[in-house]
Amino acid sequence: MLLWLILAAFAVYLSFRFPYHYQDVKYIVTLLRIRRKVFRYIQSNYTILEHFLETAKRQPHKPLLLFKDETFTYQDADRLSNQAARVLLQSGLVKQGDTVTLFVANEPMFAWLWLALFKLGCSAALLNSNIRSKSLLHCFKCSGAQVLLVAQDLQGAVEEVLPELLEQQVTVFFMGRTRTSAGMHSFTEKMSHASSEPIAPDLRSHMNMESPAVYVYTSGTTGLPKAAVLTHTKLWHMTMILRSCGLTSDDVLYISLPLYHTSGLVGFAGAIELGITVALKNKFSSSQFWDDCRKYNVTVVQYIGEIMRFICNTPKKPNDRSHKVRLAIGNGIRANVWRDFLSRFGNIRILELYGATEGNFVLVNYCGKIGAVGRDNFLYRWRNPFALIKYDVDQGEPLRDSSGLCIQVPKGKPGLLVSAISARTPFLGYARDLQQTEKKKLHDVLKKGDVYFNTGDLMLIDKDGFVYFQDRVGDTFRWKGENVSTNEVSDVITQAECVSEASVYGVEVPGNEGRVGMAAIALKDGHTFDSVGVFEHLESFLPNYARPRFIRIQSSLDVTGTFKLVKAKLVQEGFNPSAIMDPLYFLDDKEKKYVPLTMDIVRAVISGNIKI
Repeated sequence: MLLWLILAAFAVYLSFRFPYHYQDVKYIVTLLRIRRKVFRYIQSNYTILEHFLETAKRQPHKPLLLFKDETFTYQDADRLSNQAARVLLQSGLVKQGDTVTLFVANEPMFAWLWLALFKLGCSAALLNSNIRSKSLLHCFKCSGAQVLLVAQDLQGAVEEVLPELLEQQVTVFFMGRTRTSAGMHSFTEKMSHASSEPIAPDLRSHMNMESPAVYVYTSGTTGLPKAAVLTHTKLWHMTMILRSCGLTSDDVLYISLPLYHTSGLVGFAGAIELGITVALKNKFSSSQFWDDCRKYNVTVVQYIGEIMRFICNTPKKPNDRSHKVRLAIGNGIRANVWRDFLSRFGNIRILELYGATEGNFVLVNYCGKIGAVGRDNFLYRWRNPFALIKYDVDQGEPLRDSSGLCIQVPKGKPGLLVSAISARTPFLGYARDLQQTEKKKLHDVLKKGDVYFNTGDLMLIDKDGFVYFQDRVGDTFRWKGENVSTNEVSDVITQAECVSEASVYGVEVPGNEGRVGMAAIALKDGHTFDSVGVFEHLESFLPNYARPRFIRIQSSLDVTGTFKLVKAKLVQEGFNPSAIMDPLYFLDDKEKKYVPLTMDIVRAVISGNIKI
């Protein structure tokens, strides 16, 4: 009896002294179980495809995809992906081991093609469906693919660069028709007539767990988009995120994020791992979000911060709490939006995550602390070492002490988040881009000879061990859920006829997550600002989220002694016409040009009357 009283008293003491101890231990135990499972898979060369095939046999009639008014079972997915694989194989233009690029938005065909490529022992490179022209060509080249599969609604974007692709002897399959040197072919028609019998497993016998499974494009911190390499091992680790968040086989997952994006892909792959049903949306719609959740009996949703804000901004309805959603998983939600969401839509558990496609670790806010992106506890840090180090924003590099090592920041102070690279936590880098891969590595961080992954993010850890996102550093900012590379945008702007120099940066707009793009430019001698021409140029070469909403015209751009552009002051000054003497312009989508920025426009943007 005395022993039980002592234990009970000790438990009470722990709950007061360490209020999150139980949740910390519970999460670590869950991770250890998952890692043992993944380790067994790695040892037996068991891929996500093998798991899918077993699941399709075990529950052939359970729905895998709900899309619009169609339902596709696990058996349907197996047969349709067999047909797609057979068309690709019989064409003679795709063979085992190839890398094939998918330029397909959210639709069932994306899933069939992805599974088909796995069945053929191929890896898939997933193109962002928003990229165009120069970026499209660059991304295609990154992975070394020689085949491009294109959805019919994206055909126009590819036809713009088709001569360059054909010149490089690239085979382009359009879902409605396929153009090769042999003429025109109908891919979907051939698929409908192809056999749905299983694909011979010998075609993927060459694959192992370290073979590339998927290439996912990310802007990273510099330059054009890069292809992050996901091996079958890494894909398994990422796939298990849903299991670690507490999903079960009874859940229905709503995916409105693009499948080419890591979050959407992990959602679909995680659904296969759990054997659950996915309600797939072709494109996110805030007005249809809850109607879809009710229609498909959704229990779990994925989000990025912008999505949650858009949902909260919809008109209130009497049935706002009439749904079955119990869990929301994602990243980037601000504290005020988090509170508004819970207050309006009910007791939904929000699991905020932090990670990068190419990164080597993940943070999870499993305690539900509003505003935090993750939690730091000694057990997790022991398995996944990371640190926050002092960072010089103006110089764009970490501060080091007299011995050349980085300096860790104390709790409560922001620092650059870096994570140790080791055999347990590898950094796989970018396909065919050793230079950019090396740029993401920091050497001699906490001791001589160590190597850390540079996340490019400033974070803060509070006294209770919760991790908070502060800002992005370097040449990247985040807008509308996408990372925008300032170097890439600057390169595009300076190709405009009237522009000689450009410095691109992100500025905060009240009421919006992330930072919106702004560019300070210097004009060529004898030129005036061509508001229509610059608009048309950026519309042709950049996706909507990457186009600067504000332009500031300067006589010359400030540089440091080492000829680095000075951005800190530009960011601080923002886009206030009453405080800035330089001419300012605003991107007007309706007028199809940049218009002079006035205080009336500024007020309309801040109030939300003008959407940006």
